[in-house]
Amino acid sequence: METTITAAAAEVSADAFADRFVQSLLGAFDVFGVYLGVRLGYYQVLARSGPLTAAQLARRTGTDARYACEWLEQQTVSAILTVDDEHAPAAERRYALPPGPAEVLADENSLQYLAPMAQLMAGIVHPLPAVVASYRSGGGLSFGAYGPDMREGQAGQNRTMFLQQLGREWLPGLPDIDARLRQSERPARVADIGCGAGWSGIGLAQCYPDIVVDGFDLDEESVALAQANVAAAGLSERVRIRVRDAADAPLTEGHYDLVTAFECIHDMSQPVAVLRAMRRLAGPSGAVLVMDERVAEQFSASADPIERLMYGFSILHCLPVGKAEDPSAETGTVMRPGTLARYARGAGFARTEILPIEHPFFRFYQLHS
Repeated sequence: METTITAAAAEVSADAFADRFVQSLLGAFDVFGVYLGVRLGYYQVLARSGPLTAAQLARRTGTDARYACEWLEQQTVSAILTVDDEHAPAAERRYALPPGPAEVLADENSLQYLAPMAQLMAGIVHPLPAVVASYRSGGGLSFGAYGPDMREGQAGQNRTMFLQQLGREWLPGLPDIDARLRQSERPARVADIGCGAGWSGIGLAQCYPDIVVDGFDLDEESVALAQANVAAAGLSERVRIRVRDAADAPLTEGHYDLVTAFECIHDMSQPVAVLRAMRRLAGPSGAVLVMDERVAEQFSASADPIERLMYGFSILHCLPVGKAEDPSAETGTVMRPGTLARYARGAGFARTEILPIEHPFFRFYQLHS
């Protein structure tokens, strides 16, 4: 089967591949057109107040009318916006954001909200010349080298998931962990490793009103963003975010009831050391939960679109970030279940359990000592 797949790829004609590449270019322009719409507030205004002319949109967003007109036309020919009369003079045409695209691009509380992905993609290509240099040198790049778009885009994409699903759907379906967080003897303690912008800790604290969350992250800008998010949520007394290497996180005032790592183990230069620290923080009775990318169990040339997406993240971001330190496990985004299980064994865990939580992009693991 693999030989047949490879042969089929080799038989693609130049014309066919050129057509595919042009479609990819169109998709790239769609992504960065969405990026402009997100950053300039165009979608939010259209969702609230459309349909609008270019001049009206420009006035309400504090932007230039000529640029707004060009963007509106591009979005319309890309079948994202609609126009009331394409034959009217440009200044009179009114554009609207239909309900479907509006949910995906303007409703930040919808689980279909994908607008932050455009910002994330802009961040991924931000240091592209440095990525090319890393391929030549074998070195890596810090997470900070990808700039605020990467940081904010990733945080925005995960926000709704952590606020609406983590503590309301996923953990309640895991009786052992749910019971730990609802114990009445004392407030349960959670350590959130690689906490990013803090939405995971906020989501946990909102759904489990007695717990205390300590979030650790190495990126100072992410920690500052997380602290601001926590303060805005009114949770500063129960969610504490700090700059700290998870591998060096001290054990203070006893062990944690739950230690988590959401979508970050594959980015770490030394995942075994971090998992070993998580095991230490959990102690003999705490639970260790890892969420990472849902990829296939082994490489195949007939990968599905999600696997292709993960490889795209890996070649441009996750592998360079993972190689930022030396030595490095050089994992990349496509961390297969067997790879995590191997890392967990190296950290002293006896068993890696894949949990029955369904998600198109993520797989959940509980690591047992």
